[in-house]
Amino acid sequence: MVDFNKISEFFKNSTIPQNMLERGQIVINNFVKPIRTLFEQKSVPKEPWSDEQIEFLLLTLSNMDTDKDNNAARVGEREARIASKLHLKTSAGFCHGVGRSGFLTAPQPKAPGGSIMYEISNYLARDILRNFGLPNVKKAIITPLCTGMSLSLTLGALRQRTDDAKEENKRTVLIPQIDHNALLKAINLMGLKTKIVKGRIQGDAVRIPIEDIESSLDDDCFAIISLTSFFPPREHDNLKEISRLAQDKGLIHIIINAYGVQSPEWMKLIRAAIDAGRVDAIIQSTDKNFLTPIGGALIASPNNESIDKISQAYAGRASATPVVNFLISMLSLGISGYQKLIEEQQQNRKILEEKLSEVAKKINERLLEVYNPVAVALSLETLKAEQLYALGGALYNLRVTGPRVYNPKEKSFGTCCENYTTPYIVMNAAIGSETKDIISAVERFEKAYKQITQK
Repeated sequence: MVDFNKISEFFKNSTIPQNMLERGQIVINNFVKPIRTLFEQKSVPKEPWSDEQIEFLLLTLSNMDTDKDNNAARVGEREARIASKLHLKTSAGFCHGVGRSGFLTAPQPKAPGGSIMYEISNYLARDILRNFGLPNVKKAIITPLCTGMSLSLTLGALRQRTDDAKEENKRTVLIPQIDHNALLKAINLMGLKTKIVKGRIQGDAVRIPIEDIESSLDDDCFAIISLTSFFPPREHDNLKEISRLAQDKGLIHIIINAYGVQSPEWMKLIRAAIDAGRVDAIIQSTDKNFLTPIGGALIASPNNESIDKISQAYAGRASATPVVNFLISMLSLGISGYQKLIEEQQQNRKILEEKLSEVAKKINERLLEVYNPVAVALSLETLKAEQLYALGGALYNLRVTGPRVYNPKEKSFGTCCENYTTPYIVMNAAIGSETKDIISAVERFEKAYKQITQK
């Protein structure tokens, strides 16, 4: 194999002057140096890589897999055979995927390059969390599953297996009210029961008191879910007290941190919960936090055993594509790039609040007093029911995507409580949003509001 650090030596007796060879060697050394550093340190680079460096890494690793061996005699039922070379592009060349049947992080004999790629990605998953708020996580993996399906996998993996029939048959998951179908389906998919602790309205915010959670426990509960990031008016849970309760009662505790990595405030809550009591797993979306295409999640834990169990519970071999997407994001952003995104998100959140506050004064409305580092909610009490219905469509026609309009006369699902009487609209300033998007969205909201009220 060519040693790229010594290319100049292959041509030292050629007609090319030595000073030119040495100059070229400096350039190629700078190009491949980050790859060597990645292999040695297995951490997110401080500075972003170029697309060319990322492509070189992926091409090199994917060419280690056996489907690239032209002299191999492939007679298995699964040999990464593909119908089109376009498949190589969509999978970054990792057609064999990652893991082995029933063991997500196990080395795959037909995919040595894919196995290296996955191992590096998992190290980077842990490293990015450690750098941005969770120094007390010990292990992490990227799953080729959305957040909800990753919750199913985690519940199935961590559910206690014991000879004690009473413990073995526990099927109830205690969940502070989270009006999100994906999470409820994730629990139902595993054949488990949910026991929902109803949210309470406290001012504008919806919260679930720890006293209500504790009093809802029964002998059939084996796990508890808590969450950080959600839509107003629902605020984050009291993670520290829930982790203490989980430790005292022997409950599996899973934190849904769907889009919370971008928020230093939410990450502090998780760090404190880990230190205070029991946290078995923290699940976050790769697309919401790390700007990847949809389809992956990052599961982390303060103990190695939990991640090992989750890895070994995965049924079948896994697609490498969501893993590659995460790796690409980490290398293209680096620590400095991700820090910049967080700073921009925080600034955009301030701008969103300022702009919506200005509009609120014009239309005789107010911002709801709900703690949320990403989203802002604005009351819509001056609108009639039919106008609330029309607002969402008007915004869509103005090419504004993402806002949520709540009409208390239509449904309560989404508020995480009963009888939330204040109609509102929620807008987000999530990571990756640009300031122009925030300003434009608020301006178009004001335009939409005028359209539906001046008819």
